[in-house]
Amino acid sequence: MLTEADRRTIADRLRVAERDRKPIPPLVRERPDLTAADAYAIQLANIRRRDSAVVGHKVGLSSAAMQQMMGVDEPDYGHLMADMRLSETEPADASRYCYPRVEIEVAFLLGADLPGADCTERDVLAATEAFAPSIELIDSRIEDWNISLADTIADNASSAGFVVGAGRVPPDGIDIRGIEAVLLEDGEPVARGRSDAVLGNPVTAVAWLARTVAGFGVRLRAGHLILPGACARAVDVHPGSSFHAVFTGLGDVRLSFAGSES
Repeated sequence: MLTEADRRTIADRLRVAERDRKPIPPLVRERPDLTAADAYAIQLANIRRRDSAVVGHKVGLSSAAMQQMMGVDEPDYGHLMADMRLSETEPADASRYCYPRVEIEVAFLLGADLPGADCTERDVLAATEAFAPSIELIDSRIEDWNISLADTIADNASSAGFVVGAGRVPPDGIDIRGIEAVLLEDGEPVARGRSDAVLGNPVTAVAWLARTVAGFGVRLRAGHLILPGACARAVDVHPGSSFHAVFTGLGDVRLSFAGSES
């Protein structure tokens, strides 16, 4: 059983690993008793001491394939912070991250607060102002992405950054389950998928998120950005890479990285 001091120690290690870009061994290697509840407490401890505002949340492990790989039967979640927001026009610095990867997602922009423990898919659609095209930048402060469920939860669900394109479509303007998406790197397709790869319906993931975070005293608020999960596999980032994600009926979004391969 982890004590509060144990949790603080682990939170400190993750914070330093992110700051110094020096990944650490899997947490569960030293603490096999680390539970998901412990991991969420560790995540929240680091979120509370960041000098940045919470602007939304992300859902991870939302595809059946990822859940099967991790041996779990539900997703996980992390926080999105203001200082994680990236630009379509200014290249990001790949050297700021340990093992960066990008994923394509249909973002939800909330126009109203969501209920907590009783949140339904109908509630999600009623509160959503618009869907938007997005790219999430994920990273792991755990060596070589060698993560268990508890590792990734404690590490803020491997969150690192995000960029949202200009497109905005209201929920009644598109079938959220049937959006085709392709990710191009330097003009070549590297990943394809569809929005229903996320639990069969991304709305399901957002409703799950609202109910789950309520148990930790967290609410999904008007103005928040919600990333419900990836439409396709994650793609490794390299210095100098340029990505372009195109979503049928929704628009597109770009993200590039400065530098070149040494």
